[in-house]
Amino acid sequence: MRLCVAQVRYAPHLPLVLHGLTCTFTAGSKTGIMGRTGSGKSTLVQTLFRLVEPVAGQMLIDSINISLIGIHDLRSKLSIIPQDPTMFRGTVRSNLDPLEEFTDEQIWEALDMCQLGDVVRNKEGKLDSKVTENGENWSMGQRQLVCLGRVLLKKSKILVLDEATASVDTATDNIIQQTVKQHFAESTVITIAHRITSILDSDMVLFLNQGIIEEYDSPKKLLNNKSSAVAQLVAEYTRRSNSGFES
Repeated sequence: MRLCVAQVRYAPHLPLVLHGLTCTFTAGSKTGIMGRTGSGKSTLVQTLFRLVEPVAGQMLIDSINISLIGIHDLRSKLSIIPQDPTMFRGTVRSNLDPLEEFTDEQIWEALDMCQLGDVVRNKEGKLDSKVTENGENWSMGQRQLVCLGRVLLKKSKILVLDEATASVDTATDNIIQQTVKQHFAESTVITIAHRITSILDSDMVLFLNQGIIEEYDSPKKLLNNKSSAVAQLVAEYTRRSNSGFES
């Protein structure tokens, strides 16, 4: 996937959020995106899903300009696990497979992969168990694992983790990280991380600063360079963690 996004803003009268990005994500690679609040990380993801269109420039997936294809066709090829997990009023089945594309066997397989299989089996209605508005009868961690189950069913070649573990406990974080590593080994995975440590095993790290790519290299090279922005942010994160705060 190649990014040639020259400029992105949310409205004509608002300032630019992305000032010009050019980089290539190799198919099957794992890329971590870092940057401080307001650096443009989430805007980059929104541009990929065409929630916002670039003022100039383009995004290419397999040499196809995504602005020239239908939004439904584009989004059907992409998957995302967002920071705030989404569940809808309905059933477990309808939350995992809203378009009724998969068999019960496939749904159970996905539930077992994301370690929710036994939870659902213990519910009286199994796959037809009720889900209340916003999934309020499920814990935050369980809601995020349902989102993981959705992407496991979809098996997209491009998966985005948009601060996917920011709102969950460490145990759920580990389940998500290990499941993605195991079942999306051949997919292109883009991770925007709240916990910096979760992107340090990426193939590449892209560091954004005020809508511009400041660094783009392997984690090892960036961390070995103590003056790099990535090394400095990780050092800052480590100091805060040791003081009892988490970045």
